[in-house]
Amino acid sequence: MLRSFASTLTAIALTLSLPACAQTPKAAAATQDADPALWVVKDKDTTIYLFGTIHVLKPGLTWFDEAVKTAFDRSQELKLELVMPDPAAMASLVQATGTAAPGTPPLGERLPAGKQAAFRRAVTDLGLPADALDRYKPWLAATQLSIAPLSKLGYDSANGPETVLTEAAKAAHKPVTGLETAEQQLGYFSGLSDKAQIQFLESTVDELPTVADQMTRMVDDWAGGKPEALATEMNDSLKDSPEVAKVLLVDRNKRWAQWIKDRMAKPGTVFVAVGAGHLAGPDSVQAQLARLGVKARRVRY
Repeated sequence: MLRSFASTLTAIALTLSLPACAQTPKAAAATQDADPALWVVKDKDTTIYLFGTIHVLKPGLTWFDEAVKTAFDRSQELKLELVMPDPAAMASLVQATGTAAPGTPPLGERLPAGKQAAFRRAVTDLGLPADALDRYKPWLAATQLSIAPLSKLGYDSANGPETVLTEAAKAAHKPVTGLETAEQQLGYFSGLSDKAQIQFLESTVDELPTVADQMTRMVDDWAGGKPEALATEMNDSLKDSPEVAKVLLVDRNKRWAQWIKDRMAKPGTVFVAVGAGHLAGPDSVQAQLARLGVKARRVRY
């Protein structure tokens, strides 16, 4: 499940007040051309571009050019999954939604006996005390364990499309708004049943040994404009938890598709950028749009 929601979790985790983890020193990166997938929904007076992102990337990928840059330049506004609140506000939200209630047993003891050692090892492998995450709810522990290894591997939000697009939008005086709020995103995770949260954490721990290979494949698929391969890599594990799939993927895709359909009633051009996993597979935003009678067309380079 880590591969399914690495992008979604990153948007939350990067602003959390979590224990610091050592990072691998960054080396100069060779430039590599990337041509990620782009779609467009269009009528006579409205154009909405759909761009899938991976929230953290290593330096050196040149993706903000060609069709993506042209579409962005033509747009009057940028719509992201989320516009982050300031760190203090985010920390307060996390404290309210991600900390276990007083009297709750330590998280490591709430996992099945066969998973407890792997969980403790995953925490200490990040250079943290074994009990560092014990007061977190399972979804928040999964978030920290998902993101910290990516940072150590050299992935950084500063290279991610959200950061690059936001800076470009501000420079061009384009409004930047979110499809969701921080309260909503945190609420989706904290609202999961305890069983689903524990399963989420277990899956995250299970996938940690292969996180480097998983991210390499995901970024390669993204950079190569291969959304179906990306869907297979990111979303196949969702079959293990229908609740997580419904809450974090399908329901959100439906809401976003409805927003796009409604926005088509207003003239203008919008650049929408959301996690790439939401724009791939049978429950994608494009598939939800099709069910609403709206066609999304792939933009070819």
